[in-house]
Amino acid sequence: MPTRAAEGSGVGTSAKQVAEHASTLAKLELELAGLELKRKAGAFGAGVGIGVGAAVVAFYGVGFLFATAAVALAIVVDPWLAVLIVTAGLFGLAAVLGLLARSRIKAAAPPLPEQAIREAKLTSEALKADGHR
Repeated sequence: MPTRAAEGSGVGTSAKQVAEHASTLAKLELELAGLELKRKAGAFGAGVGIGVGAAVVAFYGVGFLFATAAVALAIVVDPWLAVLIVTAGLFGLAAVLGLLARSRIKAAAPPLPEQAIREAKLTSEALKADGHR
């Protein structure tokens, strides 16, 4: 028959073992999380790299598209005029996009949450009014 002293040391030893197992388990879970994050970061980096490569190829593709338009236009007019027309079209498109961008930026300025500020002032005033009663 176990005595109280034997039971106390058994429980203490068991508690210590449980704590050690919990600590080991936590360390293993952190290590697993780190490995998983490294794997996902690697996949993300590879995806970004491939995406940048695709963007570069698409950029050259757009350039060749405009060159094709100039060559096709050169069938009708002199080559220098065809290139000049395509160049003027590109600058015109850039100007329109720039104006659109400027109007969108002006619409967003200043970058303050005006509605949230207005609501905070109303709430503050309501709390002050309740405090004076």
